[in-house]
Amino acid sequence: MINAPFLDRDLMRDVNANAAGGAGPDGLGNLPEWDLSDLYTSENASELERDLAWLDGECASFAADYEGKLTDLDADGLLTCVLRNEKINAIAGRIMSFAGLRYYQLTTDAGRAKFMSDMQEKITIFTTPLVFFTLEINRLEDAVLESHFAANSDLARYKPIFDRIRAMKPYQLSDELEKFLHDLGVVGDAWERLFDETIAGLTFTVDGEELNIEGTLNLLTEQDRSKREAAARELARVFSDNIKIFARVHNTQAKEKEILDRWRGMPSPQMGRHLSNHVEPEVVEALREAVVSAYPKLSHRYYELKRKWLGLDRMQVWDRNAPLPMETSRTVNWDEARKMVMDAYSAFDPRMGDLAEPFFDKGWIDAAVKPGKAPGAFAHPTVTDVHPYVMLNYLGKPRDVMTLAHELGHGVHQVLAADQGEMLSSTPLTLAETASVFGEMLTFRKMLENAKDKTERKILLAGKVEDMINTVVRQIAFYDFECKLHAARAEGELTPDDINALWMSVQAESLGEAFDFMEGYETFWTYVPHFVHSPFYVYAYAFGDGLVNALYSVYAEGAEGFEDKYFEMLKAGGSKHHKELLAPFGLDASDPTFWDKGLSMISDMIDELEAMED
Repeated sequence: MINAPFLDRDLMRDVNANAAGGAGPDGLGNLPEWDLSDLYTSENASELERDLAWLDGECASFAADYEGKLTDLDADGLLTCVLRNEKINAIAGRIMSFAGLRYYQLTTDAGRAKFMSDMQEKITIFTTPLVFFTLEINRLEDAVLESHFAANSDLARYKPIFDRIRAMKPYQLSDELEKFLHDLGVVGDAWERLFDETIAGLTFTVDGEELNIEGTLNLLTEQDRSKREAAARELARVFSDNIKIFARVHNTQAKEKEILDRWRGMPSPQMGRHLSNHVEPEVVEALREAVVSAYPKLSHRYYELKRKWLGLDRMQVWDRNAPLPMETSRTVNWDEARKMVMDAYSAFDPRMGDLAEPFFDKGWIDAAVKPGKAPGAFAHPTVTDVHPYVMLNYLGKPRDVMTLAHELGHGVHQVLAADQGEMLSSTPLTLAETASVFGEMLTFRKMLENAKDKTERKILLAGKVEDMINTVVRQIAFYDFECKLHAARAEGELTPDDINALWMSVQAESLGEAFDFMEGYETFWTYVPHFVHSPFYVYAYAFGDGLVNALYSVYAEGAEGFEDKYFEMLKAGGSKHHKELLAPFGLDASDPTFWDKGLSMISDMIDELEAMED
């Protein structure tokens, strides 16, 4: 049950669309910054020293008290063991949350980077003796565990955790090998660090201006087509110049995964991700098939519409996230953004507004774009006896308002789930997007309701469709690319050209006939962080979006008691399987038609956009 703590980031769903770079425009208002003192006041705080010392001693005591003895424990003894383990998780998580959040505020600061690395190393060393715990849990007989659960209801509450641990039982290695792999983890992320540092160090020159990758990607959403083209060609040039490094990182990471999976006896490269997401492979495959089958009525149809709006014979990759011709550059100041999101949340249910309010007033949001700050946006739950923190790079674009709504949804979800405790509060990736995407949808519907005219409604609808395509279609295409990459790497080393070809094999299929692909676009796989940091992570975005679209359709139909059921679902955190959580709404993700329900919401919006052309 011990996991080396890490900062759980909500990575950018589509880095082309959501990247932010450079200083924000004037007139945004007073943007909030984090107050991390609820975790620790500084890296030299006496409380931090106390917690490190406690963690060191408690991990050693835990191992001495329980290693080789779990089979001898009765139900009460096993509960005491679980509660001690939970406290270790909480203290370790608090330390790493503080170290990680400070680092992401200023990633260029060597002192902060060193502090985070030092804390991770200490905690890895402290917790290595505890690897035995999950291994011995998996050696308990089913009948013994069931009798323990029957004898102690407080212990039975943790059954979902035991179930998840025991799902790994068929793939477990020897105690010695598992300890070796845990210990090796402190240096095993070297290739990820190389990727991050290489990406962060890239420089791009567009129209005489030197930019980093976030600033360059941001130009792909500019109204000026020549600027978009210049940015795309410069991205391709720089990626091509560095492609050998990126190919080496991907080759090594994929080979390491293949070796680990082979030793564990995993039936597929994707299986480890499915287990951590607590989702059945056939459910993911049903999602994938539904989305791929829907490409013609979703992305193909939408981009053909967009091609006409842009007045082009053919679209290029730099047109994918272009604003519409009638779209004006509008800056939404912070107070206005706050009101838009809070109005949408409170209109759904006043309790939602009450839960969101403290994020704005108590230093739980860091919103400004600052030099050295990590790109993108995330909500980090920290630990259950503190509160979540939200990071944004707010530039005042309408899309930034949607990002605020999204991350605030995560925050509300994390607050509600905190009562489950440290081990049961965390949701798998497939369910973690529920409240965030639902919060986005509430905000979007509120904005649509307040649209002044047909043109504004069209711009809002088109923007939402693009976001959903980026979240569903594009991420499934990413997933297919990863599946092909890992299958090909199992057969031998891949050249940059090999990987380029795999990338292009999914692009035309997902984007459709409206596009031509410039020379150099075949290298755009290089900068997607998910492929390196979290193999097969990407399908969780499509899963979450499809789930929420189906859920929202139930809400829109006026289902009785929806709000109360929704809050109960969020409060459950990770204590229930997706089947249990969706049952009160009459939904079932294992039913192949479930995904069609969600995808039809996107299709209906495209129907409305097509009708506006008549």
